[in-house]
Amino acid sequence: MSRTSIERSMRRVVLSGPGMGARWSAVAFVGDAVDPDLLGRALADEVEAVERDASNWRPSSAVERLNAMPIGDWIALPPRLFEILEAATAIGRLSEGAFDIGVGDLVRAFGFGGGRRTPEPSAIAALAGRAAFDPPRALQLDPVGRRGRRLAPLTVDLAGIAKGYGVDRMARVMDDFGIASHLVAIDGEMRAGAAKPDGRPWLIGQERPDAEARALAGVVELTGAAIATSGDYRHVHEIGGRRVSHTMDPGRGAPLVGDLAQATVIAPTCMEADAWATALLVAGREAGAAMALRRGLTAILVTRAGETWSSLNAATGGVTVARGAMV
Repeated sequence: MSRTSIERSMRRVVLSGPGMGARWSAVAFVGDAVDPDLLGRALADEVEAVERDASNWRPSSAVERLNAMPIGDWIALPPRLFEILEAATAIGRLSEGAFDIGVGDLVRAFGFGGGRRTPEPSAIAALAGRAAFDPPRALQLDPVGRRGRRLAPLTVDLAGIAKGYGVDRMARVMDDFGIASHLVAIDGEMRAGAAKPDGRPWLIGQERPDAEARALAGVVELTGAAIATSGDYRHVHEIGGRRVSHTMDPGRGAPLVGDLAQATVIAPTCMEADAWATALLVAGREAGAAMALRRGLTAILVTRAGETWSSLNAATGGVTVARGAMV
């Protein structure tokens, strides 16, 4: 069948719904055998399943049950949560602690997670100087029994990786339905499948890191890969007249104050892209760029001064990137 015939036989379907504190969305080119309503329900169910396991906003979630367990006690973990925790601790080691899921107490004290909205001065004061979160030594995972336990006071926060994992699960739903050409997303985390039926890649707009306005800084063409961006200019609080970010610096035990405004990573999975984008943002311009090159990451870093550094022309480790630009 020619490409033109394939294009004519495919329908463009757009789906979306609420999920993980934001919205999930999907664009797909499907054949007549695919029921869009059934596909939409399957995507919504998968996002809900991830949220049920990994949400820090739900007291009944599996990760919150882990956080509530007495120190040293094992708890059985559902497959999705175990997969996230394994990846998170691995990236934590590879990023030399720049990515750290053990900062949940800080996140909550500053009013950003777990359902809290108002910063708590007493909790902030109690955590002052606490910089040694170190999940590899404070969180133990048992792959054989698929269980986990906390070995030290530590609140696991998955905000830097769970949405990316949710996107990967949406992509798996697309695979299960036999849909090759698709783009799935939760908030700003996205994953592209095969190119569109006419051979064109998916166009992903890169937002300019500006807290006052939304504007494009450039476009990345994406096929068969995922993209995620972390920044400190959207989710903020003002405490004592000072603007603080929702991203925590595990090295300081405080909200991040760095030279990067935005970090974007393109990777084979959205879970990897999500976590590494946070890691590079925390690491900063020089250390982040060095880390990206050392780990073979495809990344775009934008400083507060507007300087842009990119490794898009470096080795992409199997990720298909047709073109990337920041203008």
